[in-house]
Amino acid sequence: MLEARIRAARAKKDILLMSHIVVGYPSLAASLEIVDAMVEAGVDLMELQIPFSEPMADGPIILAANQKALAAGSTVERCFDFAAKVTKQYPIPFLFMSYYNLLFRRGVASFVDRAKAAGVVGAIVPDLPPEEAGEYLPAMERAGLDPIFIFSPSSPSERMREIARSARGFVYCMARKGVTGLHTTFSAELGSYLGRCRAATKLPLAIGFGVQGKADVAHLRGKVDIAVVGSATLKLVDEKGVGAVGAFVKGLR
Repeated sequence: MLEARIRAARAKKDILLMSHIVVGYPSLAASLEIVDAMVEAGVDLMELQIPFSEPMADGPIILAANQKALAAGSTVERCFDFAAKVTKQYPIPFLFMSYYNLLFRRGVASFVDRAKAAGVVGAIVPDLPPEEAGEYLPAMERAGLDPIFIFSPSSPSERMREIARSARGFVYCMARKGVTGLHTTFSAELGSYLGRCRAATKLPLAIGFGVQGKADVAHLRGKVDIAVVGSATLKLVDEKGVGAVGAFVKGLR
């Protein structure tokens, strides 16, 4: 279902925008304001990150947002409630993003069922490879939710094909090795990498890890279906407040 929604949106736009928030940063009330501003500014889909104490794929900006959200009282249950509220209020697809420890601790099937009830359409779990997803994948299929998996520039083509066999909705392509939030130079090598990604799957492609502004989004037109902007908006909230989010997102396209 998510794949179909992405393809329908792409028929109207040359590139889609996926934004990322950490639920509870800088507060739950502010998170709602941020979602409202982002949707109003035209984002096409959104990651709702459930904060975790050790977000290994995330750089210093998102790491700090996770820590502040936890300190402010954000919990898994409050994130479910938050998701239920925004999925009812806004027409775009929402996905959960977090780490496997949280699913394991709650119970994978219980987590997935609760996510389904909250109205999200899928999940990104960066530290869960397909071969270790024996509970997760069947639970997601039963719930009708899409598991989003990740390609890396260091992934051999055969590994990409293995990952793609379990992926649904779209594939998230890391623009570079490392963590989120660092500057990425979108060089000529990107074309070769994305060519390998395209050869490995027929699913839509999203790219993140370093998309920071309008020039990056413009460069990605015609190369991917979705540009993912995460750390840049969180940095903006930290420096200028929630009120700066809408204009920034509108300016990306």
